[in-house]
Amino acid sequence: MMEYITGETVGNFLAHFGVGVLLMLLGLTVFAFTTKFSEVKLIKEGNIAVALKLWGKAIGLGIVIYTVWAGSVNLLDAFIWGLVGIATQVIAYWIVEYGLTPNTNLAKEVENGNLAVGFSLFSISIVVGLLVAASLTY
Repeated sequence: MMEYITGETVGNFLAHFGVGVLLMLLGLTVFAFTTKFSEVKLIKEGNIAVALKLWGKAIGLGIVIYTVWAGSVNLLDAFIWGLVGIATQVIAYWIVEYGLTPNTNLAKEVENGNLAVGFSLFSISIVVGLLVAASLTY
């Protein structure tokens, strides 16, 4: 059933979009604190591995936000579950970095432009986003 465009529906759209953008910016800021280098600087210099790592996390978080919006009871509920998505992405990165690859400094490999590591982290972030999203639909 299609709703008509009203002041209320436009307001709801803008509120959800604004909170989604806020969560994305917050997530990217938190993700930046998980590295010791400037992702923006390295991306400007052409480091594709860093770009893959960063935007994989953004896509994973976007998947979570999409699912949260579809199933939340209100905007505060959606915001809280968005924060859970951010935290889960960070924890998953730490598990991969320190638990699954203890003898490899993934951050250093990405900083050095290792595309295989960058793509692996890109993929892991999307998989984590899908798992979190699926978990939110219980």
